[in-house]
Amino acid sequence: MDTMTISVLQAKIHRATVTDANLAYEGSITIDPILLEASGLVAFQQVHVYNITNGNRFETYIITGTPGAGEITINGAAAHLAGAGDKVIIAAYAQVSAAAAQDWEPTLVFVDDQNRQKSLTH
Repeated sequence: MDTMTISVLQAKIHRATVTDANLAYEGSITIDPILLEASGLVAFQQVHVYNITNGNRFETYIITGTPGAGEITINGAAAHLAGAGDKVIIAAYAQVSAAAAQDWEPTLVFVDDQNRQKSLTH
């Protein structure tokens, strides 16, 4: 019996623009709930953030922002790694069986400069 699991890309929000960085907050990334719904990501889920602008990479968790505001705010210590105007990729991974991984298709949300969804693939 094969019990191996494989880590696969669950979903990503591609080339989002950081709208704010809040060093005083405890930590996390605030994301517009419209983007969360499109991507299938949920509040308090662990995500990896890849800063396209400066190459920094970090992990944090999601908190829900204001609907329709296009908010992508980097909170807490991670605010040293990304600032307003930076382009980032927000990615989450899932563990699936080796069999499921063969046909796995992640959800990819591509956004414009105001963090509005341009396209979506599954």
